[in-house]
Amino acid sequence: MNTPRRLLLAAALCAALPTIALAQAWPSAKPITLIVPFTAGGSVDVNARLVAQRLGERLKQSVVVENVAGAGGAIGVAKAVNAAPDGYTLVAGPDSAIAIGKLVNPSAFRFDPLKDLAPVGMLNTAPMVLVARPGLEAQTFSDFVKLAKAKPGKYNYATSGVGTVLQLAMELLKERSGIFVTHVPYRGGAQIATDVIGEQVDLAMLVSTSAIPHVNGKRLKALGITGNKRLAALPNVPTFDEMPGLKGFDMVSWTGIFAPAKTPPAVVAQINQELNAVLLEEGVRSKLVEQGALPGSGTPESFAKFVQAEYARNQKIVQTANIKE
Repeated sequence: MNTPRRLLLAAALCAALPTIALAQAWPSAKPITLIVPFTAGGSVDVNARLVAQRLGERLKQSVVVENVAGAGGAIGVAKAVNAAPDGYTLVAGPDSAIAIGKLVNPSAFRFDPLKDLAPVGMLNTAPMVLVARPGLEAQTFSDFVKLAKAKPGKYNYATSGVGTVLQLAMELLKERSGIFVTHVPYRGGAQIATDVIGEQVDLAMLVSTSAIPHVNGKRLKALGITGNKRLAALPNVPTFDEMPGLKGFDMVSWTGIFAPAKTPPAVVAQINQELNAVLLEEGVRSKLVEQGALPGSGTPESFAKFVQAEYARNQKIVQTANIKE
């Protein structure tokens, strides 16, 4: 081997040594911080803490949950984006902050989720349920479509805010069904079910975890599920994918684990491996399923492709429905 080539090889090896050393030493240096970009007590926080505890036990290093709320998740995710890419900072990124926020509120979401984050793995997914007030003159979604077409603009639907996956799911349903229904955005979801039950709002798009107790308690009527599989907790409620004209409809609410871009691939792969192992544990799976959520799985590469596809689809919905914060 000639001298220039040897020098180039030596230089490349020297450049790689810090990354190799970090991957070998990680995570012995210090505790890992898992940022939750919302306040404590919500579903993202609860699920992140459930996984963090077991992840720390498997990695033999503490995983500390840090709540960094504000701007619909933008502040917490931005903190992770700007952290050192050393494997010691992760973020539990929900769909709204990762695959929607920048599309509807670019001034708040100044990072590029497809470039500034390294997808690690899916934490969980949860389909959404379209529910109706008890007195609505419709028992099925097809019934409601007939009502809405007969009286465009008469009916409304609630979600927990502008630019949420809940709004995007309903806007896609409206487009594919050819109906006009007015959006009533709430600040958070706590009051929505109460107002639909009280007949103050006609419909609401709710995450399955929120909808299931009210549907099974016969306080709300379920018109359809956004995922491509029926829920075990609501076996008689069809998916929209089963309905005429809506074949292929499949949207879920999701949360994934992300690291700052340029985090060593070996570290990302190790976190992914341990995360998948945690999500296979019966104690973790059962708690997620009880909430109507499905544990995640897959490689960093498959999760990255999923996020890219979600972003592309959401971009089309936002543009078509002209959704703005």
